[in-house]
Amino acid sequence: MLPLTVDHQENNTHPSADTLDALFDGRLTLWQSRTGYRFSIDALLLAYFVTVKAGERIVDLGTGSGVVALVLARLYPTAILTGIELQSTMANRAERNVQLNGLQRRIKILHADVRQVTGQTSACGCDVAVCNPPYRTPSSGRVSADAERRAARHETHGDLHDFLRAGAQLLRHRGRMALCYPAVRLTELISAMQRVGIEPKRLRLVHSFAGAEASLVLVEGVKGGRTGLAVAAPLTIYHQSKQYTNEVASTIAGLPKPPSPLGS
Repeated sequence: MLPLTVDHQENNTHPSADTLDALFDGRLTLWQSRTGYRFSIDALLLAYFVTVKAGERIVDLGTGSGVVALVLARLYPTAILTGIELQSTMANRAERNVQLNGLQRRIKILHADVRQVTGQTSACGCDVAVCNPPYRTPSSGRVSADAERRAARHETHGDLHDFLRAGAQLLRHRGRMALCYPAVRLTELISAMQRVGIEPKRLRLVHSFAGAEASLVLVEGVKGGRTGLAVAAPLTIYHQSKQYTNEVASTIAGLPKPPSPLGS
């Protein structure tokens, strides 16, 4: 995950000692665990990459604190969203964040396992699925002692195929699914999408710095879509001075009109 700078304040009076973080000049606020899992810039990149049309129904698989659903609700005022989260502490935090931002009528948080959610949720037949799934196998890399971080980073409660299969089952025909994933696993991601009937249609590589190898990839596919992949210009996160590039800074500092679909 790429680091993200957000404004926050400690809230030691809260039972979980969360921090209250602000995005988009305070137009969106959310609680995050002070010591557990905290979202990164990956979530914002995914929210700005996915294609959403007016009035569409969106499901966020593994919603965590609900940040992707919250951002999408702000970007698309007529969208209806469902966030699905397995960990009870994260699901509760996501629900608090929905209430904090007054979005209860448009965002529903389900405490459920994506591996067993098919047929049990109103998200069935949705138009769009988004997912920032765990990206490390259970035995790879340093495994965090914190349960939230461990589940978010390692495939301990479902692997890539589980999340893709859930998305494919919840989507209507010709619905869209967008994911953010490590670039090093791009071939695996494309193959897995095709195995569940989601054809990759748009792709953008993300680089920490100009000239560096890609660290992330954003991919959007269509359920039952035809072959044909549009590859957009690469996205660079930082200047060499470690300041955000203009494109990224405009996303974080304000809430501008969503960009045109990449690769269109």
